[in-house]
Amino acid sequence: MNRMEIPEQDRTNLQPQVVLAEAQDSLHAGRQEGEDEQTRGSGYKMRSASKFFHANISASLILAYQSFGVVYGDLSTSPLYVYKSIFVGKMQNHQNPDTVFGAFSLIFWILTLIPLLKYIIIVLAADDNGEGGTFALYSLLCRHGKFSLLPNQQAADEELSAYKYGPSRQPSSSVGLKRFLEKHKKLRTALLLVVLLGAGMVIGDGVVTPAMSVLSSVSGLQAAQIGLPQGVVRLLSCMILVGLFALQHCGTHKVGFLFAPVVIVWLISILAIGLYNTIHWNPKIVVALSPHYIIKFFRQTGRDGWISLGGVLLSITGTEAMFADLGHFSACSIRIAFTILVYPCLVVQYMGQAAYLSKNISSISNSFYDSVPGAVFWPVFIIATLAAVVASQAIISATFSIIKQCHALGCFPRVKVVHTSKQIYGQIYIPEINWILMVLTLAVAVGFTDTTNIGNAYGLAVMSVMFITTFLMALVMVVVWQRSIVLAAVFLVFFWLIEGSCLSAAFMKIPQGGWVSIVLSFIFMFVMFVWHYGTRRKYNFDLHNKVPLKWILGLGPSLGIVRVPGIGLIYSELATGVPAIFSHFVTNLPAFHNVLVFVCVKHVPVPYVAPEERFLIGRICPRPYRMYRCIVRYGYKDLQGDDGNFENQLIQSIAEFIQMEAIEPQFSSPDSVSYDGRMAVISSRTLQSASSLVVSEVEDFGVINSIQSSSSSKSLTLQSLRSAYDDENPQIRRRQVRFQISPHGMDPSVRDELMELIQAKEAGVAYIMGHSYIKARRSSSFLKKLVIDFGYSFLRKNCRGPAVALHIPHISLIEVGMIYHV
Repeated sequence: MNRMEIPEQDRTNLQPQVVLAEAQDSLHAGRQEGEDEQTRGSGYKMRSASKFFHANISASLILAYQSFGVVYGDLSTSPLYVYKSIFVGKMQNHQNPDTVFGAFSLIFWILTLIPLLKYIIIVLAADDNGEGGTFALYSLLCRHGKFSLLPNQQAADEELSAYKYGPSRQPSSSVGLKRFLEKHKKLRTALLLVVLLGAGMVIGDGVVTPAMSVLSSVSGLQAAQIGLPQGVVRLLSCMILVGLFALQHCGTHKVGFLFAPVVIVWLISILAIGLYNTIHWNPKIVVALSPHYIIKFFRQTGRDGWISLGGVLLSITGTEAMFADLGHFSACSIRIAFTILVYPCLVVQYMGQAAYLSKNISSISNSFYDSVPGAVFWPVFIIATLAAVVASQAIISATFSIIKQCHALGCFPRVKVVHTSKQIYGQIYIPEINWILMVLTLAVAVGFTDTTNIGNAYGLAVMSVMFITTFLMALVMVVVWQRSIVLAAVFLVFFWLIEGSCLSAAFMKIPQGGWVSIVLSFIFMFVMFVWHYGTRRKYNFDLHNKVPLKWILGLGPSLGIVRVPGIGLIYSELATGVPAIFSHFVTNLPAFHNVLVFVCVKHVPVPYVAPEERFLIGRICPRPYRMYRCIVRYGYKDLQGDDGNFENQLIQSIAEFIQMEAIEPQFSSPDSVSYDGRMAVISSRTLQSASSLVVSEVEDFGVINSIQSSSSSKSLTLQSLRSAYDDENPQIRRRQVRFQISPHGMDPSVRDELMELIQAKEAGVAYIMGHSYIKARRSSSFLKKLVIDFGYSFLRKNCRGPAVALHIPHISLIEVGMIYHV
């Protein structure tokens, strides 16, 4: 089995950037061939370059088209409520053409400085192997500095192909900042809290955005001639929201291409309406592009104008999605879509609204729908409602993604993650989170009587995430890019002045609805930090209570007990050493399996781990003990699916390690003190010759692998259970994998070990896990007891069990009870 080859059916799951990489590799091969065969001349090189250029452009344009339906739904629907949110409260006393001009100037410059300058030009360059978002920045920082609080890092992780991404420059003056952060644990804890706060704000945004977008679009019915009551409008909005969340389990891949035309038609519509209003009502609005009108605006409005910045910032809601959804597209495609269509359409639309309002001041409370010409009102209303649904879908999907990343990095309780698309990698659905979001969104939609209050919560969440992104981006400039601290400080101060002004204005509106974002974000932040803290304390307990290898060596190869046929997979979170559940099991039961494999499922701070780098295999104790270690590595965007092939992949990886160990001397002799040998990444590249293990697949009907017994087994219970299962499920069809040793010669000791491994696999596989109870020590502080005994214990009892999350067959599971006093 060659692990470097990608099956044809799985190639569609690759990231969009891989298409471009393959085109680039093709071009490189063409160039090399052209150099070797000079008879083709320079014309061949030009044709190859032309092919690559066209392939690159075509792929970027396709991705740019798809990005409209995922990335820009939220940002493009902002004109529905921005001007209404600016002129509220005391700003109603400043409703005149001059302040309208100033408001448009503010909108134009914040659109130019934040989405265009900060995100499109700078932040999109800080991707993590093509992935974006708050956790991507944190992942970059953890790889280039020892900022992670969970002590499970290994030197082998740094050899991952994705781990080495980024510039490798010589150390500069920025090294001092990195060492300062690494030295102080409190600073690293503060950094984690900042990241968790940003994640909590994103989840809060996922609650507020659907309510805000749908209510704002449906409110057009109140402006229409039919004039529906507000209660009916809210009922209709709630029905749309319930339908939206109820369809989440289907996934967005089935209607993904339908989303993009909706947003494109919406953008073209608001562009046309903006041009019409500008020409028809007040062409002089163009002069408001000058920042002079911003100064004039604040002179007239004073403190009231500063508070109105909380409404201005709503014009850039959805900007963070350009970076957060980077993994589904490419930086080039996102830049093309924003600069060619999104940015000019939004600027012209806001200009047109300002032109209309400068002549119709009384229409500010419903500025968008009043500015729509009556002849096209209903088509625009329908498109606006569809665009609002698309915007809501985008933020809901982003919420699922951020929670998946939090869980992978040990910051969120275990939840069910469903992969909704076999063609598009990364589209997921989390049932528990979906229904929690639906309940909270309906509560916001029903509980607030005015969309302005929802907008206050909306703006506070959005600007908080941007504020945190700026801070993390400055750290990335210093730690990852090795730029000057002065340059990072200029970036930080410049954008913090802009975003801080808007954020301070949003904080002034906390009593008028902004408190919703604060409460939601702190609730989710508390849950994430408690889970991370409990996970870290549990890991440290395992680390300090490892079984001494001298004790195991003293027992001898038989471990002082009966070794029965079969393979025992002992699951533990430890990446090194033998967990305490092993000694607990050995001292309480008189038998153990012939082959023992200590399995650690570990998430590393990279977005994806290549399949050929998934398994890290090593040996514990000398060869006669038949004890191995396997670390299964996943990235924070990888999905751990129940493919039913894990056992076979694990057995083959161990077999390949046994053969490689006999060939390469550095793996053949464990350290004389620890007897814990080096670990190796098992792939086709690690072997100099073909594998001596022959794999054959046969199809069988009505057979359940987890209750199969060996040919020598005489258990009547297992036989009756198997026959009963066959009678109830006669049509079940599954593949069985059988391992055999190839006939060509090999070392006798290697052959004997491989034979034992195969016989153990045929005898059956048992999964052994610790069923742990976490309690705080009696000497712990009251706060720690509160966090561990109530918070963390409550979360563990009400989240998915580790066996379910790891897709372990229940009938083969053995749980060992343990009490952890942390």
